[in-house]
Amino acid sequence: MTLSRATSPTEAFGVRDGPRTRGRWLVPITLSLLALGGLGWAALAPIEVASRDELFEIPRGTWARRMAGEKIEILPQTIRLTLGLNDVLLLRNADEVPQVFGPTLLMPGQSFSLPFASASTYSFTCTAHASGQLNVIVEPTPAPGWETLGWRLRKLTHTVWRLAGLPEWHNH
Repeated sequence: MTLSRATSPTEAFGVRDGPRTRGRWLVPITLSLLALGGLGWAALAPIEVASRDELFEIPRGTWARRMAGEKIEILPQTIRLTLGLNDVLLLRNADEVPQVFGPTLLMPGQSFSLPFASASTYSFTCTAHASGQLNVIVEPTPAPGWETLGWRLRKLTHTVWRLAGLPEWHNH
């Protein structure tokens, strides 16, 4: 029996190092670097939005359904906005009757735009809610890093949830 001189542990067992063995780690390393690069971009790149308006519509028939005893929630109890990104609340009344939002009377077909200039929590009377109350939380602009990454993930989750046609389970 002749002992061969192995140059690596894999050759000692009869397996040779070849391009396939060395390239096996190339794909996972490349994918990991791409994922880290994507997370870095999501955390550090400036957030750009097409519009600062966040639209909520009171649908046609809301008042009639509520007067018929149906317990419906057409708007979230709490609306979350972000200063400098989506800090303008836009309410549209598509119902057949006037609706009250804070001190404003929204006639059928009318829209109301309310810009916010500071981060805070605001409470308004709202006849579109069974409770008669709507809360608006305006959060500060997220700082680059984890805050920006968290903001992007929340927006992505909300968009996917809405596109799937699922009911609101969390605050907007």
